[in-house]
Amino acid sequence: MISNHNNTSVFQKKRVFLICLALLVIGFGTFVFGLMGGHPERAWQAYLINFLLWSSIAQGGLLFSVVMHTVKARWSGPLSNLAESFVAFFPISFILFLILFFGKNHIFPWIHQDLHGKEIWLNVPFLFTRDFVGLLVLYGLGFVYLYHALWLKLDRSMSHGRIRKRLYSGWDRSISDAQRCRDRMTIFGILYILAFALVLSLIGYDLVMSMDPHWYSTLFGAYTFVKAFYIGLGGLIILASILHLNPDIEFKLKPSQFHDVGKLFFAFCLVWADFFYVQLVVIWYGNIPEETTYLIERTMTPPWNSLAWFVFIICFILPFVILLNKKVKTKPQFMSILCAVVIMGIWLEHLLLVGPALNHHALSLPLGLTDGLIFLGFLGLISLAVMYFLNLFPEFLRGETREMK
Repeated sequence: MISNHNNTSVFQKKRVFLICLALLVIGFGTFVFGLMGGHPERAWQAYLINFLLWSSIAQGGLLFSVVMHTVKARWSGPLSNLAESFVAFFPISFILFLILFFGKNHIFPWIHQDLHGKEIWLNVPFLFTRDFVGLLVLYGLGFVYLYHALWLKLDRSMSHGRIRKRLYSGWDRSISDAQRCRDRMTIFGILYILAFALVLSLIGYDLVMSMDPHWYSTLFGAYTFVKAFYIGLGGLIILASILHLNPDIEFKLKPSQFHDVGKLFFAFCLVWADFFYVQLVVIWYGNIPEETTYLIERTMTPPWNSLAWFVFIICFILPFVILLNKKVKTKPQFMSILCAVVIMGIWLEHLLLVGPALNHHALSLPLGLTDGLIFLGFLGLISLAVMYFLNLFPEFLRGETREMK
């Protein structure tokens, strides 16, 4: 009986792995085909949007664990374990950022524009250098935080694998007791929070706001990292729901835990909408031409005006109305679907932000099958990364670790 159960579990792992690998191959092939076609700029636009989206989900996902550890929220233990699995996407995200350099002529329309003195900040070498350093610091802090978190959570009796053996030998030299490890986690967690706010603000300025180099907003940086935590929570809820609903996996959550993370997701739905609204109303009230042109194009000019309303409805109004119900937050099936809808909405929100600058005088939305397939490719990529992490550290699927015992 046990053998049959294990065989079923292995079969399901292989099937999920093959599906994710197929999505990755399809997405990568679509991207390469787009580059070789007549409109490589469309392929690079899809690449940039998906890089921003999936990197934000991974960065925001880890932030959940960091915040829960910092405030000592013990209810979040199993969820924090899953949140830390998103670190597996960090090195991939870093490589994806470096690949953006090869599409610089297609994703930075200001390269051939008169920037009226802004060339000091908006030039390709300086932009990639500062973003390179920023992401290196952010991801480095994330890995150091994870390094100490693993010391508290791993089962030393499971010593198989080269990576685990290296971790064990490194801990024997650098960490002497649990309290010292927790203190270090707190320090690096706080540093990660600071880097999260600063680096994501920088990425928002450089890779999104710079598309219209003469538009500026002091709220855009905060809007960027709040959005990242919002969709990071969404990605975490989807992952937790999938694992919780799988009878072959030990990972289980209580209804109260789903309810608590659902309330947090609801709260950041409101925070995201608040930044969305506050940024709009301040620009409308100030009525400065350099600022209002940006909003008019995206909220009043077709085809972008319809997309703006659609994004606002599915990213705020829909989750706001649904999550007013307490029972919905305890239902992983409904929460995973709702979070997936919100992530799709933020994907379209990225298109709303960068699309008008890259598609001047567009009569219809620059959105088609190619964009969807590249989206699925990135989904397969982050899924493979998280699967690799959870297979390497299966303790994280048990819902309980040494730290919580």
